[in-house]
Amino acid sequence: MGDPLGIGPEVVVKALADPAVRDGARFVIYGFSGALHAAAERAGIDPFWWRVRRGSGLEASAAAHDVVLVDAEPENAETGLDRSTVRAEATRAGGAASFLFVEDAIRAAKGEGAIEADGIVTAPICKSAWAMAGKGKYPGHTELLSTRFNAKRTRMMFESPRLRVMLVTAHVPLMKLRDIITIGRVSDTIDMAHEACERLGVREPRIAVCGLNPHAGEGGLLGDEENRIISPAIVVARERGLDARGPYPADTVFHAAVAGKFDIVVAMYHDQGLIPVKLLAFDSAVNATVGLPTVRTSPDHGTAFDIAHKNKADSGSMKAAVRLATRLSVASASAAGG
Repeated sequence: MGDPLGIGPEVVVKALADPAVRDGARFVIYGFSGALHAAAERAGIDPFWWRVRRGSGLEASAAAHDVVLVDAEPENAETGLDRSTVRAEATRAGGAASFLFVEDAIRAAKGEGAIEADGIVTAPICKSAWAMAGKGKYPGHTELLSTRFNAKRTRMMFESPRLRVMLVTAHVPLMKLRDIITIGRVSDTIDMAHEACERLGVREPRIAVCGLNPHAGEGGLLGDEENRIISPAIVVARERGLDARGPYPADTVFHAAVAGKFDIVVAMYHDQGLIPVKLLAFDSAVNATVGLPTVRTSPDHGTAFDIAHKNKADSGSMKAAVRLATRLSVASASAAGG
């Protein structure tokens, strides 16, 4: 459900209230009943989920229903999240709750709990709230999931109707990029971008690779990372038979991709890839973590505390995240012979 003080409860309710979204799978929501009911009431949506209390021992039997809420809200206890007095902001209580929800979902995806899941869709969390709750070692969902699944290499990919992007680095300060971007890391990202496109049904993916510096280094005048790191990584990828090209200046390559010349763009850092995605598809883009042994997607927006609890959130990105998770889960099951 994400941070219960943000728009997570609202976009979850609105997305799963759509029969066209809900018909694709059965769903388990990890969250708080109060936040979910409040969001439904504000949106004029009748509750459509079956509620079971976390730790009651009834979770497995409840999973037969189309939508189940595993309610972690303490009974007769002050949670700090009372809907009549709560303010939409980063809090320790919100961070602790949203971290708990993700941990429960991870256990389900690993087959360690009463409910087994084929994939995870995460609603937005607040990184500073996680830090307040003592979970600051994880900058976000991706890092937590990578740790819990012991995944050796994971990448963030963004899927939208007009543009697909994968990041070489994610939540990293710009000043540290020089120490993180290596030939192997760029080459691995190109390889994972190729595999991800194939899973999405793209045959012979065409991969564009961004440079790191302005004008892709301008032949070394504006930086040597292109010649020293990125170009050799592209050579390695091409030797593997992948259609990888570049490095291209980031200020033009996304236009080429949107025009249909490439199936995916490999960007060197977070904002380089996310600015064009959010500009073109803020309400329809989806974040998928590639490299995990399970499917994980999320909407491409944050907690939006400024509009939380006002029934103003657009659920388009959450709907797209649910649809993509369903699609990838079915593809994974088919590939495994399930």
